[in-house]
Amino acid sequence: MHWIDPTSLPETRGKVTRFLLNPHGEVDGLIVGSRQVHFPPHLSKQIVRHVTPGDVVRVRGIRPRDADMIAAVSLTTASGVVILDEGPHLKGEKHHKPDVKRKPMDASGEVVLSLFGPKGELRGALLDDGTSLRMPPHAAAELADYLTPGVHVHAWGHGVRTRHGRTIEVDEIAELVDAPEAP
Repeated sequence: MHWIDPTSLPETRGKVTRFLLNPHGEVDGLIVGSRQVHFPPHLSKQIVRHVTPGDVVRVRGIRPRDADMIAAVSLTTASGVVILDEGPHLKGEKHHKPDVKRKPMDASGEVVLSLFGPKGELRGALLDDGTSLRMPPHAAAELADYLTPGVHVHAWGHGVRTRHGRTIEVDEIAELVDAPEAP
């Protein structure tokens, strides 16, 4: 979002609780407090170089109408490093998706947060064990009832695990009807 002046946007401050991964294993978001912060994967290397879970960051970005998330334009670390989205082709660089081997994976747990794309489109869910469930927007729209906080699900698909987390590109998902009740 290189055309937007980040200083004109509202600022959100908070503690980073976890990284979010896209289906290619790249970091493309953070959980700051209890809110998703999305940024493009071409910023992944900068983010993981300068931010770790537990850090307090300042984020300036755009909040889509229908999603409680922020599409980040800039992020300032606790040490004052400013990471600015200047678009994917800064200085002639081209972003290459990593060549990762996704493996069959499954996960089950309680949905703690719905996950959105940069324009506020539903794209998946975050489970209580930190696993990101990802899917295309059209599939997520059809499965929205499964991606709502408080719902217990089991999902199957192909995924990747890195030192920053685990994500599964969902092929199948089911609600767990025998999930433990909250006390």
